[in-house]
Amino acid sequence: MPLLASHVSSVPASGIRRIHELALQLDGVLSLAIGEPDVPVAPHVLEAGSAAWLADETGYTANGGIPELRAAIREKLRDRNGIEVDLERIWATNGATQALHLAMSLTLSPGDEVLLPDPGYTTFPMNARMLHAEPVPYPLRPHAGFLPDLDELERLVGERTRAIVVNSPSNPLGAVFPREVLEQLLAFAARHDLWVISDEVYEAFTYGIPHTSLAALDTEDRVFSVFSVSKTYALTGARVGYLVTPPGFAPVLRVYQEATISCLNTPAQRAAVAALRGDQSHVTEAAAHYRGNLDAAVALLGERSIPCLDPSGAFYLWIDMSHAAEGDVAGWAERFLLSERVSVAPGSAFGRAGEGWIRVCAATSRDVLLEGLSRLPAPR
Repeated sequence: MPLLASHVSSVPASGIRRIHELALQLDGVLSLAIGEPDVPVAPHVLEAGSAAWLADETGYTANGGIPELRAAIREKLRDRNGIEVDLERIWATNGATQALHLAMSLTLSPGDEVLLPDPGYTTFPMNARMLHAEPVPYPLRPHAGFLPDLDELERLVGERTRAIVVNSPSNPLGAVFPREVLEQLLAFAARHDLWVISDEVYEAFTYGIPHTSLAALDTEDRVFSVFSVSKTYALTGARVGYLVTPPGFAPVLRVYQEATISCLNTPAQRAAVAALRGDQSHVTEAAAHYRGNLDAAVALLGERSIPCLDPSGAFYLWIDMSHAAEGDVAGWAERFLLSERVSVAPGSAFGRAGEGWIRVCAATSRDVLLEGLSRLPAPR
């Protein structure tokens, strides 16, 4: 049998998926590992998608998305993100996952290095390895509030560094980068002539700190912005994300989209238009639900003397379980699942700096969340 490409074995597997698949084989599991919104989709969004199916809107669309979707995204970027762009800079993608891969495909050559947050989302290094590029983690440490250390970034950047990935609000941390930190990161990118890939999937969920889009601060056309309707509107399975590029990429993107996905399915695009242009009260209610869950969870963990980051964004809890994990949080998470029937994501799935920590999704019923957290072993 012919050999697979040499880089295939370097692509790391997902430590979250391993836990989730094990949990699916068990009965009575409290599922806190997967970032799946528990709120219902707004009726007007479901109606728009259903109407498109019933009208047989099932043909090909333009590579970048139907005109109505691109226009709705442009309006949203202007009104909510402070970003003014023309339609040719907006590309509908198969979720934010494809948007991230597309941005890295456009900016990284084989052997190039990309600076990635650690802890950071699992597909960041997976994408880099799939493109024959080298992921270089930049640590986000507890003593710094899980914000980037600019001095450390200066030590990590090298001749082969081509891009930096920034994720705010952060998955898995729930940290939100203040505007001044984002300005410092842009200045750093300018000093070293780097592309910036900004993952803003959890933009709708911040608590006490306003979300700032990097592209709204960008004066040098170096930012690729990644967004999604998945988390904001509880449409994870619809697979609608979008990539906002610097000017001039439209000819290349038509080729890349045609060669990878051609286009998104039309009913999902119609649903996304309704989500972006329609009543936003469901988003406001979801944010209040997640914040309430997070507050209750942080209070419970505090009562049990289990350290965690009080999140300012997203819907995750980043919990220090080093007292129980004994240097192998992935192994501990498996044993905890088998013994206590609670699935949590091991922090090591998000990078080396995540060892000893776990990520818990708070987008569930409060009773399930608090019951799951009550089964965590407390420090002695």
